[in-house]
This record gives sequence, C-alpha cells and structure tokens, in this order.
Amino acid sequence: METVEAQKTTWKIDELHSEVQFKVKHLVISTVTGSFNKFEAEVEAADENFTNARIKFSADIDSIHTGVTDRDAHLKSDDFFNAEQFPKLTFESTGFEKAGSHYELKGDLTIRDITKPVTLQVDFGGVVTDMYQQTKAGFEVTGAINRKDFGLKWNGVTEAGGVVVADEVKIIGNVQFTKVN
Repeated sequence: METVEAQKTTWKIDELHSEVQFKVKHLVISTVTGSFNKFEAEVEAADENFTNARIKFSADIDSIHTGVTDRDAHLKSDDFFNAEQFPKLTFESTGFEKAGSHYELKGDLTIRDITKPVTLQVDFGGVVTDMYQQTKAGFEVTGAINRKDFGLKWNGVTEAGGVVVADEVKIIGNVQFTKVN
C-alpha cells in the first residue's frame, strides 16, 4: 500500500514587514534593545493552521543594530558573536504545535557553532490576502535564552559588584510570511 504525503506549502519571510529583536538588561536597571536588520526564513506547512510546520531561520550577525555604533562593533567582536568567524545565527524547528491559545515552537538554535534546543512561544495572527492578491501569514515569536549557553560570555562588573550585561536575552520576532506555492 502506497502512502501519499500531503502537499506542502512554502512560505518566505517578508523582510519589509518583519522585525527580529533582542532585549537584554544593562547594569540590571535598564534594557537595551537590538535588532538584526538582515535575515531569512522559510516555512513549510501542510495547511494554513501551520501545525507541524518546518521552520528555518538565519540572521546575519553583521546586521546587528542597537543604535550605538561602538556597541554594535563590540557585539560583532569575539567578546560576543564573533561575526568574522561565525557570520550567521541559525534556527531549525523540531516541532510546531498548538498549545492552548498559542503555538509552541521547538528547535535547534546555533550561535557561534554552539547548537542548543530552545522553546519559543508563538502567537499566530492569521492568514489574509493582501491588495496584491498575495496570501500572507503573521506571527509574533517570543522567548528567552541564556547567552552564556552559546559562548557569549563577556561581562564586566561595576564598582558595586553588579553585572554589566544580564545572562538572559529576550527574543522577539514580529514576522510576516508570503505564500510561495
């Protein structure tokens, strides 16, 4: 008996209507927000509810932007991401399933050639057809990682003994995808 695999639909990220950000505590008293300005993503799904979709994402480390040129350069250095040796961070899903009113996205995140499993929460905004007759899907992705798990270990200590950069990094992605086929 022959099994028939369901037709998969491919969705590509719409970079003009998407943003990928991170937030980290600085000196324990404030939050610094940064973004990746260049990234790619593709989703392969059997239907428009996206259950069990496969997701691949990458961001160019050299596109980090925090609004401060010196900080951006420091983040690209070997103290943090080492953009020269490790030009991309990548994510590949291992599961995408409905969990109550949200989705749970599980996958392998690779930064500096260190791969660790992560779980992210996803709010699915829905699917619509835009004025150009393109089918679009929107998602908000949130989660947190420990930066030290990925070799981003640099830190400083203040006179009072506080840390300069927190270990926890929040991830926020507001992303829109366009149906390709």
